[in-house]
Amino acid sequence: MKQSIIPSAKAVVSACKSRGVKNIIISPGSRNAPLTISFTEDTFFKCFSIVDERCAAFFALGMALQQNGPVAVVCTSGSALLNYYPAIAEAFYSTIPLIVLSADRPPYKIDVGDGQTIRQDHVFDRHIGYSTNLKLDVNHSQERLARYAPELLSKPQSKIDSHNKAEITEALDIVFNKKLPVHINIPFEEPLYDVEIIDKDADFTQVLSESFEYYNEGVLKNISDYSKVWNSSKKKMVLVGVNLPNEIEQEQLDILANDPSVIVFTETTSNLHHPNFFPSIDSIIFPIEKSNNTEELFKELQPDVLLTFGGLVVSKKIKAFLRSYKPKYHWHIDEVKAYNTYFSLSNHFKTNPNKFLKFLMHDSAKVKSNYFKRWNTIKRKYESKRNAYLEQISFSDFFAFHQIVNTIPENLQVHLANSSTVRYAQLFDIHPTLKLFCNRGTSGIDGSTSTAIGASIYEKSSTLLITGDLSFFYDSNALWNSYIKNNFRIVIINNSGGGIFRILPGAENSENFSTFFETQHGMNAEYICKQYGFEYFKADNKISLEEELKTFYESSNGPKLLEIFTPRMLNDKILLGYFDFIS
Repeated sequence: MKQSIIPSAKAVVSACKSRGVKNIIISPGSRNAPLTISFTEDTFFKCFSIVDERCAAFFALGMALQQNGPVAVVCTSGSALLNYYPAIAEAFYSTIPLIVLSADRPPYKIDVGDGQTIRQDHVFDRHIGYSTNLKLDVNHSQERLARYAPELLSKPQSKIDSHNKAEITEALDIVFNKKLPVHINIPFEEPLYDVEIIDKDADFTQVLSESFEYYNEGVLKNISDYSKVWNSSKKKMVLVGVNLPNEIEQEQLDILANDPSVIVFTETTSNLHHPNFFPSIDSIIFPIEKSNNTEELFKELQPDVLLTFGGLVVSKKIKAFLRSYKPKYHWHIDEVKAYNTYFSLSNHFKTNPNKFLKFLMHDSAKVKSNYFKRWNTIKRKYESKRNAYLEQISFSDFFAFHQIVNTIPENLQVHLANSSTVRYAQLFDIHPTLKLFCNRGTSGIDGSTSTAIGASIYEKSSTLLITGDLSFFYDSNALWNSYIKNNFRIVIINNSGGGIFRILPGAENSENFSTFFETQHGMNAEYICKQYGFEYFKADNKISLEEELKTFYESSNGPKLLEIFTPRMLNDKILLGYFDFIS
């Protein structure tokens, strides 16, 4: 097989191979030719070509999520690299292992007016697990170096090789052990396309990454101290953010669910299910805010112990509540990070949630308490009222989400776009067989479609993306690739703009508001579907939506998109009316 003759390119590719990094997402360019040639010529790697770097990075992020392992992205020099930033920030805050490999100009060409050249070294330092700028090889194109940068020839290639390999190893250790994104910037001197023929198994013994455990064993050995606090507390709240499907063992969750002193707040992205859990947080808190005895009710809800794990939480209501009515103890479980989201963090357990819960539940004792009973009664009441409300409302975002959620086939992988989409999803019961994902690290709308497509590549079941109109049109380049499977489905809620802004403080019916906040538009996805080979369907009332959803998930010869047009001026009133109704 062929590989680049440039030592740093060979070192990077060899390291990826030795650690079992198989999936490589490549955006076209010339400066990255040494990497592109070496990856694509080796059948060990599965390479994907995505033109738009922003889409490529989110595609890789989705694949890393679904595979629960590192994926590499490769780009050329210049502004191409900067387009990775939104996905890198998302990966950083969501703890997703991305390997960013950027080709660069030689250092002597930086800031001298050379084309396609920027300061690439450490460009992501504020949102990266590790970044390194490899040293330029000096045994390649020595005539150029002697002419333009003779001082670089003073260091022997052997020392450069040693430095580069150490930096690559450090970066890959971080991506595997801490699941954080890393950036390896690689300067290449021309010529870029020179190759050598090698035996495909030469100098290669596959060594998959070691699995290091970042546990604070000292704390866990003294778990009895925390068990005493847990067992003596009559009001314990467990709040769970983003989790991968099947990540938390059900046995421990069942113990929590049946403890009368515990309430478990979950979100759709937690992928946790139990009849005793509270999956719609805002449906509990919003009515309290509107009640005549708000202070009394919030103090009843205020926990003695707050136990949190998983990624970031959607609900602004629960954040505001816990910041005002702080728990005596806030324990967070995470192997790497502990955000002090509620300004009351007392302990960070650097361990896996399953391991911690096993320790804690082993010594747990049920406390006499009506904490769960009290709030479960309220939960049952709002569930009954929600059903009554759905019977009387007109066609809207709220009604459409109810219909969508109720008709999703079992076992699908479901991706939610941000803004309105993920918030509406919190209000309805999700079938426990569905695998839910959403980019909640930075909560941006910029890469939802790309992420879903990347995650669909190795998913055996169908993948469904539920998205808003702005999120879909913003990321429409996500469809510009040849990897979209026939069982991929997109549902767009098109309310002609950023409908969520109509429920926020400051919303008003003015031209400035509709132009600069709501971003009102009259676009639809029909011609985008024609361009990219999607079957297009649409609905704009209860009857047509019901009819389209009957056959939408059936097998087809291409991917499908259903666009649901809802009334822009009515959606906010119906959503706010729901909270009034259950109150």
